[in-house]
Amino acid sequence: MAENKGMIEPFAPGQVRADGDRRLISYGTSSYGYDVRCSREFKVFTNIHSATVDPKQFDEDSFVHVEGDVCVIPPNSFALACTVEYFRIPRNVLTICLGKSTYARCGIIVNVTPLEPEWEGHVTLEFSNTTTLPAKIYANEGVAQMLFFESDEVCETSYADRGGKYQGQRGVTLPRA
Repeated sequence: MAENKGMIEPFAPGQVRADGDRRLISYGTSSYGYDVRCSREFKVFTNIHSATVDPKQFDEDSFVHVEGDVCVIPPNSFALACTVEYFRIPRNVLTICLGKSTYARCGIIVNVTPLEPEWEGHVTLEFSNTTTLPAKIYANEGVAQMLFFESDEVCETSYADRGGKYQGQRGVTLPRA
């Protein structure tokens, strides 16, 4: 379904585990889902301005912009990134994102809200470093798995019908009130 309907671009029809001689944290099609990669753009949370985190009035200065193949997340902090893949979710599908066990076993938790029917865009991913040590995230390697749930019927009101505020997002997208 994903390949036929253009749900995921770029799309890897199988598991990719290596790039030449270099081993990767796998990405691509898995048994019942799709393992996504994060791009090279990261926003790392910092509290150098002693700001209060407020989803209605989010202070963009609370993040440091980092671009690279690796992002180091400070202890007990978090970073935002976005998927390399662009998603187009059909009207009869709900998508849930879960972290990959490789990162979870290192104390790095991935958080993403569901991708609702007819949502499209690059997924903004949140990585929480729950440890007391700095933690690394690798760009262009597998970071999370998307699970797709297909309904027998289409939803009555989709994300597109509601004019959702994150529709068509590209790149790392900060909270919008």
